[in-house]
Amino acid sequence: MQKIRLNILGLSVSQTQSGAYALVLAEEGGERRIPIIIGPVEAQAIAIQLEGLKPPRPLTHDLIKNIALAFDIALLEVTIYKLEEGIFYSELLCEMNGKEIRIDSRTSDAVALALRFRCPIYTSEDILQKAGIVLETDDEDSPIRSLADDDEPEFAASSYAQYSTSELQDLLNEAIQEEDYEKASIIRDELNKREK
Repeated sequence: MQKIRLNILGLSVSQTQSGAYALVLAEEGGERRIPIIIGPVEAQAIAIQLEGLKPPRPLTHDLIKNIALAFDIALLEVTIYKLEEGIFYSELLCEMNGKEIRIDSRTSDAVALALRFRCPIYTSEDILQKAGIVLETDDEDSPIRSLADDDEPEFAASSYAQYSTSELQDLLNEAIQEEDYEKASIIRDELNKREK
């Protein structure tokens, strides 16, 4: 199988399934995109890492990474190797004591781990031909958004404009402590906007 590297383009609210999200992976050096429908918990695990948020306690994927590092296991790569009846199948290629081991994984978990280990994500030309789409959109109308874009009005970024920077920092810390990472992401975006 010729491997084609994928990059994470972003997350958006699924237009087809209520309460679900679309993880969009982009072909490196190409136009095709693969949208993968994932649940809100998996989307949050990916978004937290993409946003650079640090939860006060390790989440499941952080725990897996900590265990792997403690036992000197390296995650070398993630491969999406099969698409069957709309379900993507992935595997982790790990290395321990010079021996390579392949482990079956849900694609959403594999991507969340790839982000944490900073390892590449691959797929095949066959899967790109079956599931790949070309998005022709303007930046303003792009369907790819952060998880925060469709939040409740009380979490809208404009509602944080009235707070001082130190108040926002306190709210950010509070949101992280409460594990409300979507809210934390919006507050962080407001803080970043002020720094520019």
